Amino acid sequence: MSDLGDWFRSIPLITRYWFASSIAVPLLGKLGLINPMYLILWPENFLYKFQIWRPITSTFYFPVGPGSGFLYMVNLYFLYQYSTRLETGAFDGRPADYMFLLLFNWICIVVSFKGTVLQLLMIPLIMSVLYVWSQLNRDMIVSFWFGTRFKACYLPWVILGFNYIIGGSIINELIGNLVGHLYFFLMFKYPIDLGGRSFLSTPQILYRWFPSRRGGVSGFGVPPPSARRAADDQAGGGGRHNWGQGFRLGEQ
Repeated sequence: MSDLGDWFRSIPLITRYWFASSIAVPLLGKLGLINPMYLILWPENFLYKFQIWRPITSTFYFPVGPGSGFLYMVNLYFLYQYSTRLETGAFDGRPADYMFLLLFNWICIVVSFKGTVLQLLMIPLIMSVLYVWSQLNRDMIVSFWFGTRFKACYLPWVILGFNYIIGGSIINELIGNLVGHLYFFLMFKYPIDLGGRSFLSTPQILYRWFPSRRGGVSGFGVPPPSARRAADDQAGGGGRHNWGQGFRLGEQ
């Protein structure tokens, strides 16, 4: 148990709470302690009955069962793997900027539900984070199942196809990829590569709640030069960032 506790405490702060909540909330629904119908995002209940908790609980809840347990475990692994890689790599020492990424993507996903049948937000948010990681490490060669190897920029679309095979739907993954692309485009691509104005910046209140720090351990990939410059601009007083070296999928 001490080894498990040490491993859990080694997870970076934001990823740790996200990961734990994504286990605890489905467990509450599975055990019947909370009716799962109160945890998913029903548009009518949210918009007209003011059940404002639903966008939050639907971010962490997943209906775990014989037909969905494998899909849940795979995406829980993606959450741990790629959120950790972003938080300790591209956003190392800048928790406010990483929290802003999650909040921006989450808000976009919540807004998108009105025009879709989207009721669970866990997979879209995970995929949006994975998409950002893949763009910041787009030229890294990654390994997937059965020894397949390809550039990281293709990983979100490979996983979209993989989840379609085991889950039968691509709506969640597609929305996540599109939202991740929107963040990456507005934060890095448009203001730097295309010379446009900067539309996104981390609110100062997040810097007060999640102050930047120095001296963290970074790694997990090298972003494009434009992304490195934009990330430095968003550091909020945290100094320049060491992006580190890349890792292949599955390596510790």
